[in-house]
Amino acid sequence: MAQTDVLLTKEPAPQSIQACELPHKQYDVACNTGAYTSSGLATAGFRTAKYLMDEWFQNCYARYHQAFADRDHSERQRHESRQLAAETGALARRTQQDSTRRVGERLEDMHCWKSELQREIEELSAETDLMLAQKLRLSRALDAMAIPFSIATDNLQCRERRQHPDLVRDYVEVELLKEAELIRNIQELLKRTISQAVGQIRLNREHKETCEMDWSDKVEVYNIDDTCTRYNNESTQVQFHPHSSKFEESASTPETWAKFTQDNLLRAERERLASANLRKLIDCILRDTAEDLRLQCDAVNMAFERRCEELDDACHKLKYHLQKTLREITDQEHEVAALKQAIKDKEAPLRVAQTRLYQRSHRPNVELCRDAAQFRLQTEVEELFMSLKALKEKLQDSEQALRNLEDTRMSLEKDIAVKTNSLFIDRQKCMTHRSRYPSVLQLAGYQ
Repeated sequence: MAQTDVLLTKEPAPQSIQACELPHKQYDVACNTGAYTSSGLATAGFRTAKYLMDEWFQNCYARYHQAFADRDHSERQRHESRQLAAETGALARRTQQDSTRRVGERLEDMHCWKSELQREIEELSAETDLMLAQKLRLSRALDAMAIPFSIATDNLQCRERRQHPDLVRDYVEVELLKEAELIRNIQELLKRTISQAVGQIRLNREHKETCEMDWSDKVEVYNIDDTCTRYNNESTQVQFHPHSSKFEESASTPETWAKFTQDNLLRAERERLASANLRKLIDCILRDTAEDLRLQCDAVNMAFERRCEELDDACHKLKYHLQKTLREITDQEHEVAALKQAIKDKEAPLRVAQTRLYQRSHRPNVELCRDAAQFRLQTEVEELFMSLKALKEKLQDSEQALRNLEDTRMSLEKDIAVKTNSLFIDRQKCMTHRSRYPSVLQLAGYQ
């Protein structure tokens, strides 16, 4: 049903027939005034007398004037209807063209925002993939840290098996403790960085999902508006929807609509930039930690090499002194044997001298004279006793020196064994184990 309340944009056209004053009606004739009333003339009842001629003429004149007025009114109505139909048709065409143009402009805006959202979604997706790769690097680097930590702790435990006096807190142990502490700090840093990366990935996905929902709504609306622009008066899919012109209370305004998408894009771009900055920070962390750990590893290796050189030098010197000591022990043993032989060689002269004195003590009477021979024999015995005493004292000193040399030999041999054990631990155990130290690429999470 077409509307009748139409806003006219032009003044009505002038009437083609001038209005004239009609004579006063003498009789009222009932006419059809409604759409559903009967078509017969209204009857005023029956008269007992017939009409007069004047009444007959007046009735005819009334019919003439009524027909004239009805035709004039109908002609004016037809003219106004044609004018109104033309104006409403033109207005409908202009309104439809303007609506089509506005919907087309809306399509352009929708396509622009949709493209921006799609670009941001793709960039967020690429950024999230890059962040996942960085997180994988962090996980690999954290797993790779277990090998250096086990090497450092194993080196410390192996060096605890060194014997006295080599069980010292040397610079190798200091560097190993620094390495273990550095690895623990790096592990804590990597764990915190992984937590940050996981949180950033979650935020990237949340904003990507928000943009995808907004993009999906705009794609749906774009398809709807694109379908609307294709509708025309000859389309067969159009139909009446009486209540479609009402605005929904929850409908947004163009400003809030644009602000909603713009805010989504700004938040997504902010998180994308934060993710890119975090990736750069992760690169720096992995590079610096790998370099620091390799530098500390080189410092430990240099300390081991220096310590091994010192142990080698100490072993060589100890062996040299051991060789000298063994040679001295041999010479001292020969000396002791010579002293014993000298003491033994003094026994025969002492027996001879004492026998002579004994025999001469049996001389009778006045023959028991203290002559020169007697004095010489007594002097000889005293000299022999003094020689034996000196030889025995020297023998005791030589035997003590020999015992000291034996003790020194045992100490040197024990110290050589201790140094050899320490050298075996540092070179064969620790340094061999350190040859399996991860490379810089592994520590940086690339492998």
